[in-house]
Amino acid sequence: MDKTVPSLAEAVADIADGASVMIGGFGGSGAPIELIHALIDRFRATGSPGNLTVINNNAGNGRIGIAAMIDAGMVRKMVCSFPRSSDPRAFTEKYLAGEIELELVPQGTLAERIRAGGAGIPAFYTPTAYGTELAEGKPAAEFDGRTYVQERWLRADVALVKAHLGDRMGNLTFSKAGRNFNPLMCMAAACAIVQVSRVVEPGAIDPEHVVTPGIFVDRVVEVPDPQQEELLIRAGATHP
Repeated sequence: MDKTVPSLAEAVADIADGASVMIGGFGGSGAPIELIHALIDRFRATGSPGNLTVINNNAGNGRIGIAAMIDAGMVRKMVCSFPRSSDPRAFTEKYLAGEIELELVPQGTLAERIRAGGAGIPAFYTPTAYGTELAEGKPAAEFDGRTYVQERWLRADVALVKAHLGDRMGNLTFSKAGRNFNPLMCMAAACAIVQVSRVVEPGAIDPEHVVTPGIFVDRVVEVPDPQQEELLIRAGATHP
């Protein structure tokens, strides 16, 4: 039942080529920067994993995190709500060159598709995007005089997640807005890999405070002083 792993490298060691990877975070809030960079380091050392489908709220920023994954050539497709950011160069250059695909999803629909994936609901209807290009090719139906678009669930092979506290059994708490997509992604992925600021013993987290139960978590790695994306960007940081 001990789900802790000793290093970031070991936590991401078996993510395969062609995998679909959910990455938590709303901008920099709740973004697992260290796990992302560990995956990039593995790719640069071994050439794997590549050809990834990445599911996130945005398509990266600056020269770190998801943007650094795109720069390295690891990402085949982005599924996101906001492909633009304060510095969207990495995604924009690849997209205009035809080197990366984009599936644009309204933010609320993205959250609900992930939630549906974790809850075992294969499809649902929403009025969002009806009458726009995003609804083209999707089934539609009328309910109570209003037209709704059918959206499919989103599931993934792996989720990379940032939490605040985690015990050895994988029970998690999150810090304020750092929760965002992270709990949903733990439920919607076949393997949830979580970096936490501190690992505690089972029972140290009040059960009433547990946000994500350990049943949805596969690996926990301690990162005592996690980096914040916005601060790295302001400092002009790059990875590697």
